[in-house]
Amino acid sequence: MRIGVIGTGRIGTFHARTLSRHREVGSLILTDADPARAQELALRLGETAAPGVDEIFAWGVDAVVITTATSAHAELIGRAARSGLPVFCEKPIALDLPGTLQALAEVDRAGTVLQMGFQRRFDRGYAGAREAVLAGRLGRLHTVRALTSDREPPPAGWLPLSGGLFRDTLIHDFDMVRWVTGREVVDVYAAGSDAGPAMFRDAGDLDTAAAMLTLADGTLVTATATRLNGAGYDVRMELAGELDQIVVGLDDRTPIASTEPTGPPAADKPWTGFLERFGPAYEAELCAFVDVVRGERANPCDGREALRALRIAEACELSRREHRPVSLAEIPDAPVRPETEPGRAETEPGRAETEPGRADSAPR
Repeated sequence: MRIGVIGTGRIGTFHARTLSRHREVGSLILTDADPARAQELALRLGETAAPGVDEIFAWGVDAVVITTATSAHAELIGRAARSGLPVFCEKPIALDLPGTLQALAEVDRAGTVLQMGFQRRFDRGYAGAREAVLAGRLGRLHTVRALTSDREPPPAGWLPLSGGLFRDTLIHDFDMVRWVTGREVVDVYAAGSDAGPAMFRDAGDLDTAAAMLTLADGTLVTATATRLNGAGYDVRMELAGELDQIVVGLDDRTPIASTEPTGPPAADKPWTGFLERFGPAYEAELCAFVDVVRGERANPCDGREALRALRIAEACELSRREHRPVSLAEIPDAPVRPETEPGRAETEPGRAETEPGRADSAPR
């Protein structure tokens, strides 16, 4: 199998390394907006660099992995679909709903595969939480608390391209709320702050945000994010029910300290970033994509799932701007196949995501 990797930045490099080690991947063709960067990575991995995207399609590949700037995602997804190629794309599909819907329409017309990069679906902690909820271990679920906190802000020049804190960061938490609970969000109320460094205000972005979500069964969810968590990279989800309470992301590297006399001490080596915290999950999702391309498993996270998470982010942005609750019914949607159960889409066949760390086609 030959795979084209478009974009060799931080996450593109990680994915290229994973694929280069995979026993079912014979070769890679790498390209980047900075050709020298792609060439340097190709030399390190013993793969081939292409001068541009055109060559990826002209030279012939069996699948495409897209890790470019978000602004290029939709166009590349459409081009791959028209070429009949399966695609793995980092979230989001696009920074707005029209671009997202157009790309999804291209995939639907072509009948090709689009797997989205929501790597938390392959994290053992989140998978364990999902199993606990689906098994009824918590009883009636009444409260969910989700958070994503970056240790330090991204480069100032990247902020205007990111889509904002709700679309870029909290979209992962929105996806996990749906995936773990199996329930849909029906309305949101959101707020944000840009009181930190001036670069956030200059970009029209936020450094901190919070949202309250109501699920279809009445479960209440809080989701918060910040770019300025100096203690370390912190991603957690707490789920409380009438029978039990569980937490994802609490371990000896969680960057939090107790003020209680008998509480646990602060972490010696707190998580520093997403690649360190979710490295195994990133590997597992790429191994799943190889299996999908080979026809050995169902798509674990298709484009409709990305659309649903984006709709929640869009509702939060609207709520923040207009200082009011927003119903998800106000946010446009794309047609969904009637056989797809909300919140479960494409994750039930074989229940493969309940053991994301197994990755039977693990890199060698």
